[in-house]
Amino acid sequence: MKRRELFQTLAAATAGATLLGRGALEPQDLKSGGSGGGIFSVRVRRLELRHLWTTTMSSSAYRDTLHVQYSRDGITGYGEGAGIVRYQQSALGGQKALESVQLLIASADPWRFEKLLADLDRRLPGQRAALAAVDLALMDWMGKKLGVPIYRYFGLDPADAAVTTMSIGIDTPEVTRQKVREAADFPFLKIKVGLASDEATLDAVRSVTKKPLRVDANEGWTNKEEAVRKINWLESQGVELIEQPLPARMVEETRWIRSRVHIPIFADEACHSAAEIPELREAYDGIVIKLDKSGGILEAHRQITVAKALGMKTMIGCMVSSSCTVTAAAHLSPLVDYADLDGHLLIANDPFSGVRVEKGKLILPNASGLGIRLVKD
Repeated sequence: MKRRELFQTLAAATAGATLLGRGALEPQDLKSGGSGGGIFSVRVRRLELRHLWTTTMSSSAYRDTLHVQYSRDGITGYGEGAGIVRYQQSALGGQKALESVQLLIASADPWRFEKLLADLDRRLPGQRAALAAVDLALMDWMGKKLGVPIYRYFGLDPADAAVTTMSIGIDTPEVTRQKVREAADFPFLKIKVGLASDEATLDAVRSVTKKPLRVDANEGWTNKEEAVRKINWLESQGVELIEQPLPARMVEETRWIRSRVHIPIFADEACHSAAEIPELREAYDGIVIKLDKSGGILEAHRQITVAKALGMKTMIGCMVSSSCTVTAAAHLSPLVDYADLDGHLLIANDPFSGVRVEKGKLILPNASGLGIRLVKD
């Protein structure tokens, strides 16, 4: 490979030798593999939950998530996607969608990941979690090929990784108190609200702890006047911010609420892509980014960049997922104001090890790619 071609390839990968933290790359380091291409596989895993998980949208004792592997040049990248019921996605549906493009993914040049992911997005409309699984696997593979963690690829300092909340799902007061006690090491808690039981839930939480709280209504309220009353009451209970108080479509009503409350309002279900963020600026103080919702690490990074440019706050969250997705999201956490990356802590049979949590602080793995390791096949 000529010197000029080498630098063009490096630019496409958006990482130079200095960024990679190693010596100058040899041409063979950037080869895409033999003429046979890569190997791509997809499956569904069932994640068993430690507690029944209830929000305004659903209640379940387990979650099925989509898992993929991309192998090439003796390197395997792992990816995961948690289908979001709110958007009519499922793990099985995502599996069928990816199986329809399996040969396309396997034969594609992984160094041209932007082009491949854009093509998949066109071919698989609405399958954002499936797209996220592919995105993660490609980024994991690329990081391993380059020999750098994903946080270094983006020029981030792992010491700046955020402190995550621990989420408390909707439950009986007795179980809510138990969950809060189990989260004693976390300096912040995230409480699910949005039902008639909100006051009982907060009373149960406050009977155990005085920690700062963040709440998520998951579009649970539909009356703007009621939402204002509840949000102002929540503020009196030590709540710092609220996610998605009204249905996503009620942007103007949320703007009306924002002028009548004192704590920040974050868009979750109302925000799926970077292109939508400017339209949300007048109604919301910040956005919640999730890899399964955005379609992976690359779009999540774009959303963070756009929101920060507009002066909005950012939170990186997750679905109930394994350490694969949560670790991937954690690599971007040095960029955000808040983190809610506890999905892997809610499950009993995590197939991966990766990011660790020490008193709420995210400890990123010092390994190439996502830095995850498969511990249960």
